[in-house]
Amino acid sequence: MLASLPPATVKVVLDSGGKQISSEELAGRISAWEQEGRKVVAFLIGGPTGHSSEVLTQADFVLSFSRMTFTHDMVRLFLMEQLYRAYTIKAGEKYHK
Repeated sequence: MLASLPPATVKVVLDSGGKQISSEELAGRISAWEQEGRKVVAFLIGGPTGHSSEVLTQADFVLSFSRMTFTHDMVRLFLMEQLYRAYTIKAGEKYHK
């Protein structure tokens, strides 16, 4: 999985043991990556047993939506909603509240 990513990709690993942040904090991180000139962000969703230690150690950020386990489809839905929410926050729109 890691070998297929372009160089300088921001690797955000979704893992139940990661850090839980607010939608506003996610928007801030995205803004920071943009300001650093980071053009590619990859959100890595693990398999049923999670990520390998190699993936976790190479992550730029380990993000947790919850300590609970969810299906891939649910995590994709949560991720898309949070990315939409983050970009509406960055744009100053009212969706996120």
